[in-house]
Amino acid sequence: MTRAHVEAFQAWMVTTRSPATALNKHKGLQQFFKWLMLDEEEIDRSPMERVRQPKTPQKLIPIMRDDDTRKLLEACRGKGFASLRDEAIVRLYCNTGARLSEVGSLTLEDVDLSTESVRYRGKGSRDRRVRFGPKTGRALSRYLRARAKHPGTDLPQFWLAERGARALAPNGIKIRLKLLRESADVPGVHAHRWRHAFAHEWKRAGGDTGDLMLVMGWTSEDMPRHYGASAAADRGQETQQRLGIGDRAAATVYVGDRVARRNRRAARR
Repeated sequence: MTRAHVEAFQAWMVTTRSPATALNKHKGLQQFFKWLMLDEEEIDRSPMERVRQPKTPQKLIPIMRDDDTRKLLEACRGKGFASLRDEAIVRLYCNTGARLSEVGSLTLEDVDLSTESVRYRGKGSRDRRVRFGPKTGRALSRYLRARAKHPGTDLPQFWLAERGARALAPNGIKIRLKLLRESADVPGVHAHRWRHAFAHEWKRAGGDTGDLMLVMGWTSEDMPRHYGASAAADRGQETQQRLGIGDRAAATVYVGDRVARRNRRAARR
């Protein structure tokens, strides 16, 4: 394996995959050859030397609007097992801003209705507990009652498949969200959009960035900036509208002109 091989592979990744995927492969190869060289001593020199990382242009992911979430919840309406489960899933993503895998990997022990909180197992084996609201709590309670009568109730996984005594894996949730998207006619639905929306609403309400990092399971201060970038323009426009910069001066001139005209009419009388 030579540098030329690595660069050829990286060029192929850039043209056939997303920039983020190409960057992840680059970092994976770096660690692999570092392990071969330092730990295993199988090679004397890494072919990754002087191979630059592929550039990853910032991609702004649109946040999930409240109207779109409402449409998805309408698509979940029903008393059947799948409807109750899907509503609980959508509300949990919207209410806690969790990752796809975190919600998908929940166990029965992770959800505590008495404290209205859920324990997520984040990246790097970092656990955190996040609160959810009363509407999400009611949806989870309704799902658990339906789950108790469903095949597979003895399984430790929180989410069950609609048919058979099987758990619903994170990839299964991804497929369910795709079906709900088509049913509700809401384009581009995926769990990470709620994560961006959660960060946006937190910043919009003036929430502390450090607290946001704890709730979202982030350790790098770059993450709040990355997730906030999607809606930074919206927040900027809202602030501009609230401050009314320039409007006050125009209003003052308008009021001044009106007073002057009134004085001139009084003088003529």
